[in-house]
Amino acid sequence: MTEAIVGLVAMLMLSMIRIPIAISMGLMGFLGLWWMRGVMPSMASVTSTVYESGFQYTLSVVPLFILMGNLVTRAGMSNELYRLAYTLIGHLRGGLAMATVLACAGFGAICGSSIATAATMTKVAYPSMKINGYSDELSAGTIAAGGTLGILIPPSTIMVIYGLVTQTNIGKLFAAGLIPGLLTAALMCVTVSYLTWRHPTWGPGAQRSSWSERWDAFKHVWAVALLFVIVMGGIYGGVFTATEGAGIGAFGALCIAISRKTLNFKILLEILVDSARTTGMLFMILVGALVFGNFINFTSMPADLRNFVMSNNISPTMVMMTICVIYVLLGTAMEELSMILLTIPVFFPLVVGMGMDPVWFGVIIVLVVMIGLISPPVGMNMFVVKNMLPHLTTGVIFKGVMPFVYCLIVVLALIVAFPSIVMVLPQILKM
Repeated sequence: MTEAIVGLVAMLMLSMIRIPIAISMGLMGFLGLWWMRGVMPSMASVTSTVYESGFQYTLSVVPLFILMGNLVTRAGMSNELYRLAYTLIGHLRGGLAMATVLACAGFGAICGSSIATAATMTKVAYPSMKINGYSDELSAGTIAAGGTLGILIPPSTIMVIYGLVTQTNIGKLFAAGLIPGLLTAALMCVTVSYLTWRHPTWGPGAQRSSWSERWDAFKHVWAVALLFVIVMGGIYGGVFTATEGAGIGAFGALCIAISRKTLNFKILLEILVDSARTTGMLFMILVGALVFGNFINFTSMPADLRNFVMSNNISPTMVMMTICVIYVLLGTAMEELSMILLTIPVFFPLVVGMGMDPVWFGVIIVLVVMIGLISPPVGMNMFVVKNMLPHLTTGVIFKGVMPFVYCLIVVLALIVAFPSIVMVLPQILKM
């Protein structure tokens, strides 16, 4: 176990001096195996990991979902989703903030990234809320918190990576995340309603839209809504696998972008290059994490942690609370993918050894990462909003985001107390 602790500390130190997390994990995994087994076995392990990762058919789901998100984003769907939510509930007190949450949920279902959702919705929603007299606290807090829905509502890139690393069924993870995602979005809207009840000047109602305006807004998003239903419905119904669904989604998104006349050869090339760049970054982090995970698994740390918990009769609830606290702390300094890949080799064997369901644990991890992404002092989503709205002070963003932190804690508590919230849909679909 000593070797694993030394490797973890050294890896974190490398990350703190701004060595890319992929290189930090891969290098320490290589050196750790070299230390324990010798240079040739270590080189063989790293080579095998890189080769096998690159040729995994299931990994093709990642670039395809990324391509789907980039195509639909370039088609202007973030603006159209916000416009639809705006016409439906914008006239309510706090309605624009609720519309932002709903637009984040819809865009997250396409994008699958928390940081990208927060960055996009900052550009889309903040100007409208500012014009209508919304407070900066409510605007910034809603955007930062709503952005976290991007990694919970399927298809989620984080869930895909978690499923690949832990050999958990991706379709089952997608099904498990849908109800918690909708519940979280609903409770965020309740939080907005409470805040505007306490502070009526924070979110005055905008002008009511006519039914013709609402219908016009809907006509611009029905194609993407249909695409989401086809992709997720096909995966949930067992018509095709998650990888095949991603291919169908990417093709459908291409058709939507072409029909909206938002594509030319130059833009398509930019989308392909951006998708390839993002995929390359994710794969580098994944390979680095797998190399580091091989080192951790070769040490006695997973077994030692499990034996320590069993021998001291520590309850599963206490173990989960400890894991949740660690994720929240990591979330204040790391982005979501690195956080999960860093900790899975340590926590997953412990959790499975205690008899917990890996699908339920995957949703718990995503929720705790969401809390970390908006937890002061430096939650990544808060950093994104601050970077894009430099005129806002850190204190304003803190004040706006904290009610949503409490909201996510409530969701987490409900799911820990009632696991059926997560498992009911996979059980109904018999996945």
